[in-house]
Amino acid sequence: EIVHSVRKTPPIKKGRAKLTFILVLKRNIVRDWRAVILFWNLKITEERRKPTLHVQLFEGIIGIYRSVTRGLQPQGAAIHSITSRFLSSAMDFSSSPSFFCPGILASFNEIGNTVLIVFVSYFGSRVHRPRFIGCGALIVCASGFIMCLPHFIMGPYEYDKSVANVYNNFTDICTPSRENHSISNYQCLTNAKKDIGNVLSLLFMGQILLGIGGVPIQPFGISYIDDFASKRNSPLYIGILFAVTLFGPSIAFILGSAMLRYYVDIDKMTADEILLTPKDPRWIGAWWLGFIVASSIVAISSIPYFLFPKEMPKEVSGDKVEKADPILIKEAGEKTEANECQQTLSQFIKVFPRVLFRTVKNPVYMLVVLAQANLSLVACSLATFLAKFLERQFSITASLANLMLGSVNIPGAMAGVILGGVIMKRFQLSLKQCSAMCVIGVVLCIFFSFPLIFLGCSTQKFASPHVENLGSSDIWQNVTACSTRCNCVDTAFNPICGADGIEYISPCYAGCERVDFEYKENQVLNYSECSCITLPGISKSATPGSCGTRCYHLFLPFMVLSFLGITLVSISQTPSFMLALRNVNPADKSLAIGIQFMLLRILAWLPGPVMLGSVIDSTCIVWGKKCGAKASCQYYNTDLLRQR
Repeated sequence: EIVHSVRKTPPIKKGRAKLTFILVLKRNIVRDWRAVILFWNLKITEERRKPTLHVQLFEGIIGIYRSVTRGLQPQGAAIHSITSRFLSSAMDFSSSPSFFCPGILASFNEIGNTVLIVFVSYFGSRVHRPRFIGCGALIVCASGFIMCLPHFIMGPYEYDKSVANVYNNFTDICTPSRENHSISNYQCLTNAKKDIGNVLSLLFMGQILLGIGGVPIQPFGISYIDDFASKRNSPLYIGILFAVTLFGPSIAFILGSAMLRYYVDIDKMTADEILLTPKDPRWIGAWWLGFIVASSIVAISSIPYFLFPKEMPKEVSGDKVEKADPILIKEAGEKTEANECQQTLSQFIKVFPRVLFRTVKNPVYMLVVLAQANLSLVACSLATFLAKFLERQFSITASLANLMLGSVNIPGAMAGVILGGVIMKRFQLSLKQCSAMCVIGVVLCIFFSFPLIFLGCSTQKFASPHVENLGSSDIWQNVTACSTRCNCVDTAFNPICGADGIEYISPCYAGCERVDFEYKENQVLNYSECSCITLPGISKSATPGSCGTRCYHLFLPFMVLSFLGITLVSISQTPSFMLALRNVNPADKSLAIGIQFMLLRILAWLPGPVMLGSVIDSTCIVWGKKCGAKASCQYYNTDLLRQR
């Protein structure tokens, strides 16, 4: 009877719904499944009267998906672990610079996205956008699992065992009576026959699928929110969405910092069998763990998209009737072909070029997109290589560099994006005011970033038998004469710090004939009797590891200034996007977003990492060698690295 009376009660209010359910509990009919179903029906009916909840729910789910998808893109120390593990083994890549290969891999996911995004974006509201996003999420999930497959199909990681180790008979010290242990031509030919073609195919195919799966989320997700959010709240929602997207790389850097502390073959070897430490230059971390975690999260987050309707109730402002918003252009008088909403394939082919030309010839839209491309060119390049730059510039560990980026710089970008959206909503900025806000943010960013050119460490003085592009002879000492009798391994890289303050490329090239071990910890304590250390008044000894740049005190000011610069320039993200969005025909909104992201990929995200990787390689002064070809860079001119 109570259930029957509740069903006849109009209208449904929140307080009455809760009171009815309490009465049901008091009368001991909680076991009646009809009462439970009725209760939830009341709640659902109530929420349907609040479109804001629908928009915010979609905003939250799409934010999780975008952030995790961005986290799937190889960057920071993870991408260098991948290239060190696989690409360095490919003979076709062995002659390529060490940062050029990571740049190609980081850019490859943009190829599939660039090819499809404009055509997919054109359909806009003509398709079921949430379901398209869900299908793209499943493709992204598959790409993540494909990216980690090379770890499981390849054998254990094989590293150079010529470096000193208590478990090896051969150690990297000066031994005149031994033969040179460089890799023979036969070994090089044997290594060249290793079948890594499948590995490279999986890596690049995974990146292409990642780009394809990310196609629907960009135009459909943003246009879906903008269509059903109130025009007052839309800038704030989009700003929050961009900020949450940056949360993915932040988590990726932080988790990557933790996962790279585990050995790459942790699933194939016991702890006793792992003889390397994270400080060893040959160490490669468990890069593949992050792909498994992120792909699993994407798979779960894809489910809600299939439950959203094609169209949601339109969100309204505080009043039931929306007021005109100053940041909106007048939409009255804009005419769009009526048959553009329902088209066959042949009609699509005829109409698409006309709509594309109509969007591209919009001068304000194109200028805003080109400005965004310039900023994105810098942003995507730094996201790929900034961690490695900090590691080389300030002699910090890879895990610390990733941790600082994930906990300082990227949160600064998130704060800037959200602040830009809040300012737009609070002050109801016009289009001209949005432009002024973008200019102010960029100018302030340049002001705080310019000192970074001078804030860094000079190149540490080092000793090696060969050098390239030195630039200054004050930082290099030739040890060919004093180490000739030692028959050193020409491919070994095991830096030590001499008592004279010079960093030697290996104990053998320092002429060290004795090594002191800590057998319990499998750790080298000291090298002694080093004939190349000739400075009067000091011992001829050296300690394992790099001498470092010895200007760690500059690391904190560098991070503070970079944080301010990134935060200020990120304030312009939401205003610039709304400038582009509000200056196009409403019917072409999804297509405009697609063209925008396509141009950003062609002009920034595709060439950016490759270009910066080539610039970084141009500052290398000592290249490692493998089978007569260039391997990874061992020493950089840190002054040129910072300035270029």
